[in-house]
Amino acid sequence: MTRPGETAVVWDDALCAYDFGPAHPMDPVRLELTAALARSFGLFDLPRVRLISAPVADGSVLETIHDPVFVQAVRDASAAGLNPSAEERTHLNRWGLATPEVPIFPGMDEASARLVGGSIAAVTEILEGRCERAVSFSGGMHHAKSGFAGGFCVFNDAAAAIAAALAAGEERIVYLDLDVHHGDGVEQIFWNDPRVTTISIHQSGDTLYPGTGFIQDSGGPAAPGTAINIPMPAGTRPEDWLRAIDGAIDPLIRAIRPTLLVTQHGADSHSIDPLADMDLTIEAQRAAMLMCRDLATIAAGGRWLALGGGGYSVADVVPRSWTHLVAVVVDADIDADAPIPEEELQRMWDGAHRTGAVPPRAFTTMGDGSEPVFRPWSAGFNPEHPVDRLVQSVRRVHFPEWGLDPLYD
Repeated sequence: MTRPGETAVVWDDALCAYDFGPAHPMDPVRLELTAALARSFGLFDLPRVRLISAPVADGSVLETIHDPVFVQAVRDASAAGLNPSAEERTHLNRWGLATPEVPIFPGMDEASARLVGGSIAAVTEILEGRCERAVSFSGGMHHAKSGFAGGFCVFNDAAAAIAAALAAGEERIVYLDLDVHHGDGVEQIFWNDPRVTTISIHQSGDTLYPGTGFIQDSGGPAAPGTAINIPMPAGTRPEDWLRAIDGAIDPLIRAIRPTLLVTQHGADSHSIDPLADMDLTIEAQRAAMLMCRDLATIAAGGRWLALGGGGYSVADVVPRSWTHLVAVVVDADIDADAPIPEEELQRMWDGAHRTGAVPPRAFTTMGDGSEPVFRPWSAGFNPEHPVDRLVQSVRRVHFPEWGLDPLYD
């Protein structure tokens, strides 16, 4: 029997072994700092929280979503180490490995499989009735395809967790991707599966990697209407981003009524992230987390798996954003103006200096000092506003598939 109010949180120091090296944007210090900040707010010690470790997923689990030859290629990459021969590099490049984007390192296979194991451990807590919600902030590697690594992602833990849920009998799963980059890997893996609806709101592929995720995308012939994309313009402000979520995503998830909601919370939509061009705040990201919690409660029977994702302002933005994520999932919300404990603030600055990612501004609180206020979609469509026109286009393309009226629902 599910225990209402209980939450599983995945943390294991070994998750920091997913490390592409000191010059790579995805520095594992972001995980280390998140865990330390969450712990400083007492989130790991709440009676209703069960802290679980991240086992290494074995080959049979990885092969539920990845081609066996690709899984072997990752093992080959791990064995090749830091200095592959020219022949080894040519072989690995075929799978998106040993590139500047996805460098290889000793232990890469185990480190990558542990991220998968963490997200599967989290969803298993829900599937087996030990909790209603779970969070694995080290997960969210949404760019990995069935046979190709990309976007700093080797194995796709989000897709693996969804596959595990389907194998356990879940009938309708919504995967909502809030990362600044399109969730292309998850979308591709479930493109033709009517049981999984992927929804991604991201900076448009016209201006950002991976160059995909457009309004006209719909899903495969066996799953029309199950691939939904909201490509936002560069520079999108918090009030417009949240209005798009309210106007397009909220009604769709309510209509689909998933048996499980899986969300990905890449922190790289923040205004100071070095790899993207959105203009969001910590407060906006937190507001979206709260919206997800409401949707899980209203539309998914409370069953919610939350994942991390991208985020390359590794000492400033990511730890604060994902500490809020843990807090929201475990119902221990932290005010945006709450001060960061002095010890953790020093740890964040030390982490920034150690990685060379010195924060560009001083920060002492859990927010950026600007609580977003957005005009709800129910207040009416503004045809003169470009984001309103984009959202209305999404509604016209996708709402009819789910029995919704694009003008009135």
